[in-house]
Amino acid sequence: MKINEHTALSTPTVLLVPYSESHVTTYHEWMKDEALQEATASEPLSLEEEYAMQRSWRNDRDKLTFIICLPLSNSQTDASDTVQPGEVDTAQQMIGDINLFLFEPNSEEMEQDVEAITPGVKGVVGELELMIARKDLQQKGYGRAAVLAFIDYILTHWNLIAAEYAQDSVPPQLSFLRVKVHKSNAGSIRLFESLGFMRTVEEPNYFGEVELRWLPDLGGVRKSKGWEGSVEMKYGS
Repeated sequence: MKINEHTALSTPTVLLVPYSESHVTTYHEWMKDEALQEATASEPLSLEEEYAMQRSWRNDRDKLTFIICLPLSNSQTDASDTVQPGEVDTAQQMIGDINLFLFEPNSEEMEQDVEAITPGVKGVVGELELMIARKDLQQKGYGRAAVLAFIDYILTHWNLIAAEYAQDSVPPQLSFLRVKVHKSNAGSIRLFESLGFMRTVEEPNYFGEVELRWLPDLGGVRKSKGWEGSVEMKYGS
């Protein structure tokens, strides 16, 4: 999506910046790690394929993504409402990514679930993906801060996101957000459950994944443990 092409989200714990070409080589190095491949259900890509994937995340109307970085210093936050690429999101400052993938119900059961939540209107499902790639920074609160800031951004800007997704058709409502987490990733499951995501079934699916869902509630997000608010800043000159 292009909605966040020039937007960064700053919180006291993380800085989220749009996924850009300058991030690809670092991201490519991350994804050589077999543990990350397993955790994200990803296949290793060539560097050329990784660049193509970055362009897809930027241009496709059903995908929204940010790179998670270490937070700005107080002086950086106070100095300007603009952050500069290459200064705040170097390889040393990048720690992971967070994504949203929008799709329409793809099964009869999901169609019924969406209709029950948003009766009589077109509804879409949003699937979240979170990765803290740097092992030295996992389970230190960065993932929670990123998820809360990202969901807040999605719900606050939903009308614009929906319009870009729908193009010339009727913009949909967001029926629910979901995550699919491998059963071995107990920390991620605990994180999303602590934010109010509920398991759809107790047992993992055929692929060993646990699905959890959350009904949109901006007020609930802002009451969640760890929510710090975020400041929208211009990304780039």
